[in-house]
Amino acid sequence: MDIETTAIDGLVFLTPKRFGDNRGFFSESWNAERMREAGLDIAFVQDNHSMSEKTGTLRGLHFQAPPSAQAKLVRCGRGRLFDVAVDIRRGSPTYGQWVGGELSFENGRQLLIPEGFLHGFVTLEPMTEIIYKCSHGYDPAADGSVHWDSCGIDWPLEGTPVLSEKDEKAVPLSDFNSPFEYQG
Repeated sequence: MDIETTAIDGLVFLTPKRFGDNRGFFSESWNAERMREAGLDIAFVQDNHSMSEKTGTLRGLHFQAPPSAQAKLVRCGRGRLFDVAVDIRRGSPTYGQWVGGELSFENGRQLLIPEGFLHGFVTLEPMTEIIYKCSHGYDPAADGSVHWDSCGIDWPLEGTPVLSEKDEKAVPLSDFNSPFEYQG
């Protein structure tokens, strides 16, 4: 597994090795023991899978507040997407900063997002699937969002994104009171 650190502590890109032959390939997307050895000790309890029909579908920026906060391991099952995480830990030296990168079926890249970050993505191809593991189950009472265009993210968009009503009505980062505290 290739582990690529980012400018924001805790956010890492993981690219599993693919073992291919005439049938296709095999890849181990997560191995708890190997990740613990690399200092990434997260217990995932839920897998999610969504498909977006249209290019330019933007989902986010989402989070779950403590005590139901979620770490996520995000990958693309089909197509291509631009995946983003924004630091929302009060007191963090990187508060409000974001990291983004292309995840695709072809590149096999994953983004590991710890608790205390917003998460969102935009699809770059039609019929794009995103698959992600979560460290806590869905809790509607802890669910929240920040407006997608309020964090200075350089989204690779052509035109207006396809949004849900929830994402259209989300608060801007400037009006957001984060429930997360930076732990140093």
